[in-house]
Amino acid sequence: MSKEQPFEEAKVEVRTTADGSPTLYVPALNEHYHSHHGAAQESRHVFIEAGLRPLLAAGKGQRGTDPIHLLEVGLGTGLNALLTLEAVQAAEAHVVYEGYETLPLPSEVVAALRPQWQSQPALCEMFDTLHEASWEEPVVLHEYLLLLKVQQALQTADLSANYYNLIYFDAFAPEKQPELWTEDVFAKLYAAAAPGAVLVSYCAQGQFRRNLRAAGWLTEKLPGPPGKREMTRARKPA
Repeated sequence: MSKEQPFEEAKVEVRTTADGSPTLYVPALNEHYHSHHGAAQESRHVFIEAGLRPLLAAGKGQRGTDPIHLLEVGLGTGLNALLTLEAVQAAEAHVVYEGYETLPLPSEVVAALRPQWQSQPALCEMFDTLHEASWEEPVVLHEYLLLLKVQQALQTADLSANYYNLIYFDAFAPEKQPELWTEDVFAKLYAAAAPGAVLVSYCAQGQFRRNLRAAGWLTEKLPGPPGKREMTRARKPA
């Protein structure tokens, strides 16, 4: 998730969610990085099934086509990136994955999250590579995924125009990080999105959708993950 918050030395705690997967809790914000109903199942539902899967089903990123250009607003624990890798491996599709993050995790927190992946040795190795990778330098996380970690606030980022096919918008809730849920931010993402691009978010707040529509996005409500009635998917007209 996006950790663009005004706490330079934010403390985080590792907590286990209902599906057995870990998440992080930030006491200063009274906020979790993922749903306490299940971190992994939330990410799969919102970002993989509602965002990435339709692109893969349409043949995007496969041999002979351009890679899927994916932007994550907040790299966080790396959960979304690793679930994306799992999906594109199965589809033999290529992704260029950019994750914006302003609060890299301390090494002890990374170590505490690592056991989540130990039953999957290949993904566990990718977890290590992801967190050890230098910032602002592209790294081949896997033959199907090129990763670029950017330690910068989204508001000041210089994003390429008409470039991204898919955006994972995974910031903390609007009441926790209001500066990231503005019409200006969604207009910036709209300009950076390729025609037909998709933006997905766990959030279903009415003002969020109104800000998306004011920036040009077409929005729809989808059933949410366990513990949440709805989520949002938005599309830039082709």
